[in-house]
Formats: sequence, structure tokens, C-alpha cells
Amino acid sequence: MSQSPCTLFDKVWDSHVVRKIQGGPDVLFIDRHFIHEVTSPVAFLGLETRKLNVLFPERTFATADHNTPTINQHLPVQDPLSAKQLKALEENTAKYGISHWGLNNPKNGIVHVVGPENGITLPGMTIVCGDSHTSTHGAFGAIAFGIGTSEVEMVLSSQCIMQPKPKKMRINVNGALSKGVTPKDVILYIISKLTAAGATGYFVEYAGDVFRNMSMEGRMTVCNMSIEMGARGGIIAPDETTFSFINGREKAPKGEAWDKALAYWKTLKTDEGAVFDKEYNFDALDIEPMITYGTNPGMGIGISKKIPLAGEVESGKATYEKALDYMGFNEGEQMIGKKVDYVFIGSCTNGRIEDFRAFASIIKGRKKADNVTAWIVPGSHIVEQQIREEGILDILTEAGFQLRQPGCSACLAMNDDKIPAGKYAVSTSNRNFEGRQGPGARTLLASPLVAAAAAVTGKVTDPRELI
Repeated sequence: MSQSPCTLFDKVWDSHVVRKIQGGPDVLFIDRHFIHEVTSPVAFLGLETRKLNVLFPERTFATADHNTPTINQHLPVQDPLSAKQLKALEENTAKYGISHWGLNNPKNGIVHVVGPENGITLPGMTIVCGDSHTSTHGAFGAIAFGIGTSEVEMVLSSQCIMQPKPKKMRINVNGALSKGVTPKDVILYIISKLTAAGATGYFVEYAGDVFRNMSMEGRMTVCNMSIEMGARGGIIAPDETTFSFINGREKAPKGEAWDKALAYWKTLKTDEGAVFDKEYNFDALDIEPMITYGTNPGMGIGISKKIPLAGEVESGKATYEKALDYMGFNEGEQMIGKKVDYVFIGSCTNGRIEDFRAFASIIKGRKKADNVTAWIVPGSHIVEQQIREEGILDILTEAGFQLRQPGCSACLAMNDDKIPAGKYAVSTSNRNFEGRQGPGARTLLASPLVAAAAAVTGKVTDPRELI
């Protein structure tokens, strides 16, 4: 009896189902569990209260990122809550025998950056973390999604999780991207078309020329923001680009184990004729550098376009007007030329070496605008070292920028790097919600190229004019 064509998602999910519950969720085995200092303390307290152990400590990896300062990391952390959470992670991982890359560890960095760069993230795996942007790891052909605190405890104690199987969506983008269009622009464009809730209940596979031709850094950026259109996660079939990225990394398979793993990884693709619950097709030529104007990632436009009129959006007039009022914008206005106060490059979305190369390509030979405060934050100490070794730090310094130390930084208001109320920040992070980067902060999501153009001109600028 022939087997029906399967999607990549089905192949990975179904191979990890330990038990099916009739009329309920699947019990899913988890290959990799990433933890950080924010969502893990309560989970560890639950283990202690119930007198449970961590079942497979070797499958769990911990790093500090959300609360880490990005200057003077060698000094004691000043914020008492941050210091408490960082200390708790250190103590809990030691108690349960979990690998911990804490503050100042040479492998420390944002959880979704350090996993891939150390070869922990591999194709065909199930991966979870108490962080919504765990979807990043789907770039490797893995099923990766964020979980809540109680679920963190569940995975620590059983290495399994109860999950309803999501519906399947495929998004195809074909053709060649135009000059100045980056992976960040691709995903912001998709979200602007589907809206911030357009993929709710789905796991998204990204397919087509554009994703096949992307670097692994670019694919991670795309999968990272899948959650911003409501998706449970995103996934891209592994290929030679994937295998080349993984090969030789510290925790990647070696020798015969590599050959065996590679043979399996090459089977991880959607079969011809496999059916999705929903499918979309986009033309790469329709995408230009993007920027958001509102208070969710779906409120984005091509940088040369005008802010839509209320009647042209699906969110409802009252919601739309509230967002524009918060941002201090009016419908029908151009985004180009709007004054910028802060520029942030970093986060688990755009904190990898490719992002800093792109940023440097614009600022080289130019100077930082006097009215701009720029926070340049690598996603890990490994990325920080690459920035130094490649001469990017010299370009930054000559242009008047300062390189900060790794951490989540201004992506979210959980550390010292907060955008002041009323100020505008062009940010390469993933969310532009009210107060996301600080109480009253106004966030414009964009690519590293758009961020660089704003940093040197002091206003929203089309980067294609500077390339």
C-alpha cells in the first residue's frame, strides 16, 4: 500500500509522537530544550516542590540573555531583579547538571543565536524554549516553537510535551530579490500581506527560489518572525546551504555520525503532491525595503509608500487610529524623511554576523548622524569576535559608532537599554508593540540596511539611495 505524500512538517512531527491522545493533543518527544534566565526560575521551583529531577540534562542548554547588560558586563549586574534571575539560572543549572553559558562565558549570547552557531540546532529535531522566537531554529528543517513556564517544567522533567498538531501552511516566494531587499524585508512583506494574525493556528513552511537562495542567517531571520503573524512556527527544508553551515561546528555530528545524519537530513523535504491546509504565492519583485508605521509587525509598508488610509486596512478604524496616535503619525503620510532618535541593530532576529556586514556596507565612509543614538549589539560573543576579526569594528568606530556587548538589549524593556518615551527607534528586532522597547517608545521595524541608512542620515531613508 503506497504512502500518501507528506509535508516536511508531518515527517518531523510524526516521527516524534510518543503517544496520541484520542480527541486531545499529541505527546511529543523533544530533542533540544533551550532555557534562559527569565522563564526558567518558576519551572525549577516546580521541580523542587514536586521533588522531580531533570530527565535528560544533556538535552537542555542554558544561556543568559534577556537581563544581561550590554556595557560593563564584567561588573556586578546593578538591577536587583536581573541579578536575581541571572543568579538563579546559574544555581539551578549547577544543581541539575545542565550546561550553562552565563555572563562573560565566551559562548554566551542570545539563546536563538548560540544554538545554531554551536551546532546544537540540527535538521529533523524538535526544539523548544520558553521564548516565542524559538521559531528561529526552524530555518534548519527543525520543528521549533516557544512554550510557557509550566511547559518548561514539563519538558525538564519528562523530555516530552503535550501539543495539539497545528494546521499546515506553505508560503512560496519566487523570483529574484531587488537591490537593497533583505530577508528581513521578505518576512515583513509577508506579514504585512497576511496581517499579524494571518497564520494563527498554522505551522508555516517557506518555499521557493527566494528561500533556496538565502543564507542560513537570512533563513533564521525569516523563521524568527513567523510568530509575528500568529504562526506556531516556521520551517525551511534543509539543503546544501544548511549542511555547509552545520559542518564542523562544535556539537555537530562528526565522522560516521555525520554521514549517517546527512543521509537522514537529505530526506527532510516535502514530497511532491503533499497537501497544505492553506497556501500563498508571492513575487519577489513586488518586495522593496520595508518599514513599519504602527504598533504590530503587520502594520508595514514598502519604504517608498505612504501610510495607508484607515479604510484600506483590516484592523478596524478605532484600532488603526489608536496605533497611529501612539506613533504620532497620520494616514497618508510618507515614512521617508521622518526624524529618527535611536537606531538598534541586534536581537535574535538580526544579531548575526551577516547583519553587521550589511550595516557596515552602508555606513562605511560615512558618519553617524548627530541626532541619533545608536546601539550596536552582537547576538553572541562569537559574533562580537567576528565583528572584530573582519574589520567591521574599525568601520563602526571610524563612523562614530560604539560596539556594545552581547545580549537581547533594546529588543525588549527588560534591561538597561530602553528607548525613552516618545522617541523613535529604527529597530532590527521583531516587535513594535506599545512599550516593547520601553514605556512610550515608538518602534519602526526594519532591516539592517534601513537601520544603517537612518543612522547616518538621522531620518527614515531608502537605503537604495546609499548603496
